[in-house]
Formats: sequence, structure tokens, C-alpha cells
Amino acid sequence: MKPKVYVTRLIPEKGLEMVLAFCDAEVWQGKLPPPREVLLGKAQEVEGLLSLLTDRIDGQLMDAAPRLKVISNMAVGYDNIDVEEATRRGIIVGNTPGILTDTTADFAFALVMATARRIPEACRYVRDGRWKTWGPKLLLGWDIHGATLGLVGMGRIGSGVARRATGFGMRILYYDVVRREDLEEELGLEFVDFETLLERSDFISLHVPLTSETHHLIGTEQFRLMKPTAILINTSRGPIVDPQALYEALKSGQIAACGLDVTEPEPIPMDDPLLTLDNCVIVPHIASASIATRTKMAAMAAENLIAGLKGEMPPHPVNPEVFGGI
Repeated sequence: MKPKVYVTRLIPEKGLEMVLAFCDAEVWQGKLPPPREVLLGKAQEVEGLLSLLTDRIDGQLMDAAPRLKVISNMAVGYDNIDVEEATRRGIIVGNTPGILTDTTADFAFALVMATARRIPEACRYVRDGRWKTWGPKLLLGWDIHGATLGLVGMGRIGSGVARRATGFGMRILYYDVVRREDLEEELGLEFVDFETLLERSDFISLHVPLTSETHHLIGTEQFRLMKPTAILINTSRGPIVDPQALYEALKSGQIAACGLDVTEPEPIPMDDPLLTLDNCVIVPHIASASIATRTKMAAMAAENLIAGLKGEMPPHPVNPEVFGGI
């Protein structure tokens, strides 16, 4: 008998085919995440969950799922899962690291370029019929080449953005809890403290996980340290930036602009004041949304799920200690 699993959204075909071939799988068909009561109900009989970052997998859900063996999250981050609670219950958790590094780094740099050169604003200008002639002061933006880029976090994606920035001749500062002297030599990076990075950077790009320490890492005090020409980029998690403080900083001219792939809350409410600002570029959490990358993520999530159902260590475990791993 095939193990019973629940897949919380339609995922790219390659991964879904792998799941359906091995499992008795039910797949939520809606475009929005399954409601909480549906997820709690479906969890009661399953041995495996293939979840997304929009699904809250906590102790209450695990209480409702006595047969649950594995949670496979189709995401790099797993702040939607209570990993400690899963580990205590012997439930293995998998994620999809690495595969989206270059795609997300591409997109972070795309936000740098779009925001600095005011591309979304310029598109609206044309579509609104306001383009009447060429003008020497029309939609002036900020140069990227030769500017100073500050990277908060120097993991896979942060280092990917740094590699792209070298092609634009940018000066690159970084701050991380772990110093990367190997990358300093390879890419010409300068390691600085957090406050110095905020003070000196023309562009600040965030690449840290969401934890209790990084929640609202960027707020009123941090914006006060930035240049009035600074541009903030966030492709990590929305709650790393205090949205009210961001609005005030953008509205008052304390910083020049921002580019957001993620927001708090998510999706952003249509009455959020950030949506009224021309110097705030917001897109719907699509940094990893290339066809190739999402297909690979789905296949990796399926591999993690199937391995856990077999009682094996998934290729990409979050809590290997469940199997006595390090």
C-alpha cells in the first residue's frame, strides 16, 4: 500500500509526478493556500506533507497528525515550520537549499537595477501618456557602476549577489556573524560591522534568515544611519524590515528608494501606504520563479518526501538529528 501524503499546492509537474508515482497523494487544487481547518483535517491520516512557506506547520498540526513521518518544505527557508517540535516527535523535515541560489541572486540584482534606474516608475510614465519629449532631468536615477553595495548576510545568495556586483565595478561591503575571508580574497570584499555597512552603502541588500534576532533588523534607528541616497533591497523575508519605519523613511526622503520581493504581511494589503510611493518597488515574492529553478525545487522536495517515507535520511534534511545525524 502506498503511503498517504498531502501536497498543499500544485507544484511543477516533474516533482508532482515523482510524488504521485510513489505515494497515495492528495493535492490541494486552489491557487491560495489551503485554509487552516482544511490542513488540520487532511493531516490526520497522512504520513507525509509536502508544504510551502505559506503553510504553518506547528505543534497543533502535528498533534492532529499522529502518523506523520516527514515534512518536505518546497523552500529554502523553513520559518513556517516548528522544527524543534518536529524533532522532538521524531518527524524529519526537509528543505530545498542551494538550487535557487543563482536565480535569486539574479533577481536581487534585477531589483537593484530596476529601483536605481526607476524602471517601474518609467513604465507607468509611458503607459499613463505622460511621455511628451526627451528631457535632461526626466526620471533621473542612480548609477550602479562604481557604487558601494552593502550585503547583510554572506551565505549562498549573498555571495551570488557579490559575484554579480563585481561585474559592475562596485565596492562591496558585507556584514555576517561568520566572517568569510576566503570570499574577501576572491571577490575583493570588505568585512565591516553592521552600523558601518549602513552608513557607507549606496545599496543595501538583505540575505539573512528570519529568526528572533533578525526580526525587524532594519527599523527606524537603522534608517537614520543610511545615506539619503541609499536604496534598500529585500529578497529574504518580509519581517526583517519594519514596514512602518520603511514607509516613514521613504516618505520623508531619509532613504531614496527600496525594492521588495517580500513584505510584512504577505501578500501586502492593497491599502498599505507603501503602495502609494513611487520610490517603492514591490513584486510578489518571485525571486526564485524561473521555470528551471522551480522545477528543480519541486523535484528536490519530492526526493526529500519519498526518502522520509522510506525511513531514510532525506537528501536535504533540516533536522538530521532525528536520524542521529550531526
